[in-house]
Amino acid sequence: MAGPAFRAAAVRVRVPATSANLGPGFDALGLALGLYDDVVVRVADSGLHVDIAGEGSETLPRDEKHLLVRSLRTAFDVLGGQPRGLEIVCANRIPHGRGLGSSSAAICAGIVAARAVTIGAEARLDDTAMLELATEIEGHPDNVAACLLGGFTLSWMEAGAARAIRMEPSDSIVPVVFVPAKPVLTETARGLLPRTVPHVDAAVNAGRAALLVEALTRRPELLLPATEDRLHQEYRAPAMPESAALVERLRADGIPAVISGAGPTVMALADTETADKVQRLAGADWAANRLSLDQQGACVLPLAAGTETGTES
Repeated sequence: MAGPAFRAAAVRVRVPATSANLGPGFDALGLALGLYDDVVVRVADSGLHVDIAGEGSETLPRDEKHLLVRSLRTAFDVLGGQPRGLEIVCANRIPHGRGLGSSSAAICAGIVAARAVTIGAEARLDDTAMLELATEIEGHPDNVAACLLGGFTLSWMEAGAARAIRMEPSDSIVPVVFVPAKPVLTETARGLLPRTVPHVDAAVNAGRAALLVEALTRRPELLLPATEDRLHQEYRAPAMPESAALVERLRADGIPAVISGAGPTVMALADTETADKVQRLAGADWAANRLSLDQQGACVLPLAAGTETGTES
């Protein structure tokens, strides 16, 4: 059987940063943020060329080991075959190893780009299949669901396959992220989690996660109690004591704050009236950024599109 046909023109894919868990929604809830990586992919006559600017430019591999390249290859296999060559240009703005979904962004960018450069690819790799493939590569669906769909997402596994629904977050919510200088590996953070937790803590988290759906979509005044967590943040605190202390301090001041994903970034869910004040609270050891909410998710853009990131320093 003949292999797939590829477009001659390059494609540009934009993928948002994401924050998973959001406190009690462990491995289930995700929020897409207005901070973006851009990737340009072109099918070439031969070879592999990878150019990286921005975050990770000094440390990321520029060969088949790059997560973006591995995700492209996996998607091309699903689509029926590999192109002869690839030229890839990455403009990275999402910090690595900080709990803002940089790996999910790379995975989703690779899958979306592979579909975009392959003629007729939607018939073999629809949106549901993209979520399933991204989850297979990443290992869990919370970040990749938010990255692909945008907005506020609830994801789960059903019969071994990833599923997700997208909800509209309240437009009054303004995420403020506090990014520390040093990363924490996701594997390290996950390794600190106990195999079992007290029943009372599980019960509290179930109620808070349900409340968080209401708070994020319709009643943001409930975000402080809705973001209470007893399943993961306390157990991970030894790996990120400064982050845990900042969360505690912000929450004591009535600000809904959580560890973003596996950390160590701290995210506060402010509003338009308080975001500027909240942004100034962390101090000089943190890079504080007021972000928008991303509503679109991963998308293919014209090559000449602007490079705004949605951030304010």
